[in-house]
This record gives sequence, C-alpha cells and structure tokens, in this order.
Amino acid sequence: MLKEKYFHAERRLSLFLKKHSITILRIAMGIIYFWYGFLKVIGISPAEELVFRTTHWIGVHNFVIFLGYWEVAIGLCLFIRKFNRLGLLLLFLQFPGTFLPLFLTPEDCFTIFPYGLTLEGQYILKNLILVSAGLVLIGSLYKKGPSSSN
Repeated sequence: MLKEKYFHAERRLSLFLKKHSITILRIAMGIIYFWYGFLKVIGISPAEELVFRTTHWIGVHNFVIFLGYWEVAIGLCLFIRKFNRLGLLLLFLQFPGTFLPLFLTPEDCFTIFPYGLTLEGQYILKNLILVSAGLVLIGSLYKKGPSSSN
C-alpha cells in the first residue's frame, strides 16, 4: 500500500516535471546570470579580481563591467521566452572565457595540479553544469524536430 502511494506520487511528480522542468531550468539559469552579472556591474563581484587577472591583456579597464552587462543580458534573455535563442547564443559565446583562468592563471585555480582545486577553481569548474544545462535548453527549442515551427 505504501509502495503504491510512493509510486503514484513519484509518477505525478515526474509528469509535473516533464511539463515544467525546462521552464524551471531556464528561469534558474536566468537568475544566476542576472545576479552574477549585476554583481560585476555594481563592482561587488567576488570573481572580479580573477576576471581582471585573467583578462588584463585585453587592456580594457572596464572589461569586468562589460562582462557583467553581457551576463545580465543572458539572464534577461532567458527570462523572456521570445529571446531564449539570443540568450543561449550569448551564453555559449561567453563560455570559453569562463574557463580561461584554468589555462592562463592556473595558480589561481589549483593547489595541486590537476586535481587540487582552489575555491576559484571550483567556481570555474561548476560551469560544466551550466554548459550542460545550456545544452538541455538548446535541445528543448524544437519539440517535434528541426522542421517544426516551434
């Protein structure tokens, strides 16, 4: 009896998530990008120093602020379904840069290369989840295949 109730509840949850999980994922990613970007724009991002050390060769003093606006734009585009494609494009254009510190300033990312991660290294490596989530969102753009007009 208890087992049947569990499976019934699990099935209901599964059906609910099948219907709403992509929206939940999109909104959650939008919140993350908007929030992290906004922190860069107003100058209180804990990642600001790492970004500056990694991109100092660009020679643009306000690059962190530019990156912040870029991330805010990604977040806004993920909130507004009509702009999801643009947001996903911006997101995937931004991703290579998020991994740059692993290669350009490894001393910031590793205590013992290649497995001992610093807090900054962990912060960067978690982007693998965001990459995967972005791929899921791209995969959800067409419900019936590439020829559909979704």
